Amino acid sequence: MKTICLYFEIHQPVHLKRYRFFDIGADHYYYDDYENERAITETAERSYIPALKTMLEMTETYGKYFKVAFSLSGVGIELLEDYAPEVIELLQELSKTGCVEFLAEPYSHGLSSLANEEVFMEETKRQCKKIKELFGQTPKVLRNSSLIYSDEIGALAGRMGFKGMIAEGAKHVLGWKSPHFVYSCAHNPKVSLLLRDYKLSDDISLRFNDSSWSEYPLMSDRYADWIAQLPQEEQVINIFMELCALGIFQPLSSNILEFFKALPAACKERGIEFATPSEIVGKTKAVAAMDMPEPVSWNDEERDTSCWLGNGMQREAFSKLYQEAGRIMVCQDRRIKQDWDRLQASNNFRYMTTKPMSVNMIRGFYDSPYDAFTNYMNILGDFIKRVQDLFPIEVENDELNALYTTIHNQGKEIETRDHEISQLRARLSKLEGAVADKKEEKVPAKKAPAKKAAAPKAAPAKKEAAPKAEPVKEEKVEAPKAEPAKKTPAKKAAAPKAAAPKKAPAAKKTTKK
Repeated sequence: MKTICLYFEIHQPVHLKRYRFFDIGADHYYYDDYENERAITETAERSYIPALKTMLEMTETYGKYFKVAFSLSGVGIELLEDYAPEVIELLQELSKTGCVEFLAEPYSHGLSSLANEEVFMEETKRQCKKIKELFGQTPKVLRNSSLIYSDEIGALAGRMGFKGMIAEGAKHVLGWKSPHFVYSCAHNPKVSLLLRDYKLSDDISLRFNDSSWSEYPLMSDRYADWIAQLPQEEQVINIFMELCALGIFQPLSSNILEFFKALPAACKERGIEFATPSEIVGKTKAVAAMDMPEPVSWNDEERDTSCWLGNGMQREAFSKLYQEAGRIMVCQDRRIKQDWDRLQASNNFRYMTTKPMSVNMIRGFYDSPYDAFTNYMNILGDFIKRVQDLFPIEVENDELNALYTTIHNQGKEIETRDHEISQLRARLSKLEGAVADKKEEKVPAKKAPAKKAAAPKAAPAKKEAAPKAEPVKEEKVEAPKAEPAKKTPAKKAAAPKAAAPKKAPAAKKTTKK
């Protein structure tokens, strides 16, 4: 049976201030609050809220037949909490339906997986903790920023305990293979790979409202037919897009939500089911390992990292930022940590690209990639100065990384000990419960007089025999030494009080023996 896995990304970039409008070195607040509020509010009203309400209706109509997965960055969650809390509330309602799964991803929606493993692991764990707090789920499947994946990143995901990862089904990687199978990481066969079908995904997110498209207008029945007509052995279809495709890339006036609402019924008629990524990973075995030695993403035609690191400006900014990773990892300043998350966000580097503009590429308020680079580097310079002021003594990054590793390992040891203590407490409580149960069992035993009257008599009989046998052995061994002791008290028994004080200690010695 063919299975559809639907994924939606929810991430909003943080808009930085223009450096001309604040005093570098004095004003350390780098964000344009007005633009951030305007952008997130508009996106929520035009896309997120109507789309999520539609999904709630679909769960009511189709029950647990309809399923969907979401990927939210920690920075995106922070913006939603500040400016569009209704979106968080709708996601919480969806989580309660049992039809939704939340994925893990880096907290910053940044490129740390390409720069520093420790940073990547730390912020991914932090995002998982945030998901658990808000939605009561612990993510089991990892989705990296913009689906960035390589063999090394897959192996790292396995070390972190994830059972699967989402990756792009890029042509230059697949070759003759199909993205409609479950594959495994080449460096860790325990990590399953779910590959995005970019054609079926882009048919909805990019081409749905394009009147020049040969398939326009696209109906849900035809879309379900495309999936049903795939070869029988191709059973897993991963459709992944940004949630703002529903309402922003494809306006609500295009009837995109009506198409989406009718899709489960069309699929059900053709014997196609929906599933969450962890369900697929749990029940479907990988057919083969997928080699991806170089990073692959879902961006642009190249499906690589060139949109973020393709020119000298981007690489310079990227290098300068992650040179401070060691200091940041041991830093406890909350403002520094927040700035670090937001300066890592991939869109900051995307604005600097000199590649031709793609369909959904937005440069923000920057006039050119050089303008974006200049603004970012001015802010980054101020940020680096603040970080280095926290460490007046120059310390090499290797030493800082070693210090962080030590702190990290100590934290793990504490967690392990806490776990062991909790296990011991649990065992102790079980033992106490068992003792209490035995005491309760003994109470009715005393009330049964007829059957158990003989038992107490037999028990003491056995006990009396045992002590008689033991003294006999002791008398035989100690008899030669005890004889003088027995004679002295016999002669002096008539006048113990009148005896000389010299003989009194002799009696005490015999008693000690």
